[in-house]
Amino acid sequence: MALYMKAAEVLDKVEKKKGAVKTLVYESKFQNIKQLFALVCETQKYSPVLQEIIETTQLLKETKLRINLAKVLVYDLLIGRGLKCGGAWKAMLLKHRSRLHAALARMKVKHKVSRHQDLLPPSVQHTSGVGVPRYVRVNTLKTTVEDVIDYLKRAGYSYQGTATCLEDLCHLSGKMFVGDLHLRELLVFSAKMDFHDHYLYKAGHIILQDKASCLPAYLLDPPSGGHVIDACAAPGNKTSHLAAIMKNKGKLFAFDLDAKRLSTMSILLLRAGVTCHQLANEDFLKVDPLSPKYKEVKHILLDPSCSGSGMVCLATAGSQEPQGQDSERLQALSAFQLRCLNHALQFPALERLVYSTCSVFSQENEEVVSACLQQNPGFRLVHLLPQWPERGNAPLAQCLRASTTKTLTHGFFVAILERQSTASEGIHVSPTGIALSTSAPSGGKEEVTQKSCTPCEPAKTSVEERQHFTAKKNRNRRKRTKQQA
Repeated sequence: MALYMKAAEVLDKVEKKKGAVKTLVYESKFQNIKQLFALVCETQKYSPVLQEIIETTQLLKETKLRINLAKVLVYDLLIGRGLKCGGAWKAMLLKHRSRLHAALARMKVKHKVSRHQDLLPPSVQHTSGVGVPRYVRVNTLKTTVEDVIDYLKRAGYSYQGTATCLEDLCHLSGKMFVGDLHLRELLVFSAKMDFHDHYLYKAGHIILQDKASCLPAYLLDPPSGGHVIDACAAPGNKTSHLAAIMKNKGKLFAFDLDAKRLSTMSILLLRAGVTCHQLANEDFLKVDPLSPKYKEVKHILLDPSCSGSGMVCLATAGSQEPQGQDSERLQALSAFQLRCLNHALQFPALERLVYSTCSVFSQENEEVVSACLQQNPGFRLVHLLPQWPERGNAPLAQCLRASTTKTLTHGFFVAILERQSTASEGIHVSPTGIALSTSAPSGGKEEVTQKSCTPCEPAKTSVEERQHFTAKKNRNRRKRTKQQA
């Protein structure tokens, strides 16, 4: 029974966004990691099917089981290799076995299929065989990319250089690895490579983090010595990434409402060598933006609770349409996300904010950002990574999306909002260093033009421009007075 209790516990944590599936499975210290991981992933994949069977048979009412515990038990009874427990739990499930089997049979007849996997949405059937590479972020607070590569080569790994296209990531096998084509601190291995017991991981020299999850901190790019907020910080990988970019200088305020998650995060940050952070067991929505403590905060990373539908193991991964009863949950989540986003924009010194989710649903992504921009006209979107292969849904092509098929990552969404200034209206600077204009031309169609950046020549401030304009106007007035005289 320990297997099912632990699997249900992992599923509960995944739903509460306490970490990625694989990380939570390994942190569980369960004796048979592979068995637990397989059960969790398969249960997630068949979650809508299991949910319908459990509801139609009223299993929860009959047994008083918790939903995720019921799902893992029903999965193994009906779809897996049979129950691996005995005693009262097995007797309870066997008592309802005929009703559960009948419910499954009715579903197959209804959908005119004969195989279990044919009950899954087409998007899940398509992605179930996709192997996302193993991404490893080098923790530059403790080491360098070059040193890690050298260490791995001496340990028998085969470095293939820096990838030049996504196809290079599809042909990795054994101990082969490459440098990522977008993020310099990221190394890429085959999907089957595991580092949870590796010295570099245990010593905090490398962080096991999906590439898409690395994008928010990378794109926010806070300066060393700056004041930054990580609004919904746990489990802490993005926080440690921010600290690395800041070179452990400045102040990094990290908030999370869950005390247990914050405790686990504290251990992770300690292992990663992060020292510039200030953790707070506090609801970000209750943090006072006008507090003197945050008067110098210019950068905020907001990665709020979401559906997690972009995770590869989840049954909704790959589909941008919610399934059945997910609609009500998405409404509640998107309302919460919008509140968080609006609240974050109230910090008076804020210049740049990244909003991200591990969701594929537009309700949590483009729709939230659009609503926020309508309510906060003082901010605009930044056009991100022009070479990135997957963009936000129209008309928000400035944003980024990620997926198993187009970017070889988990499903993800990233947007950056930047405060508009009078001096540079219509212009913003992308993380690639290119100045971009996003103001609408007279025809009304959005236009993006590139302009050369001259960082060595300081731009005039709006005050200077106003002084220049006033002086010119006074000279013209005196000239007209002389002419009239």
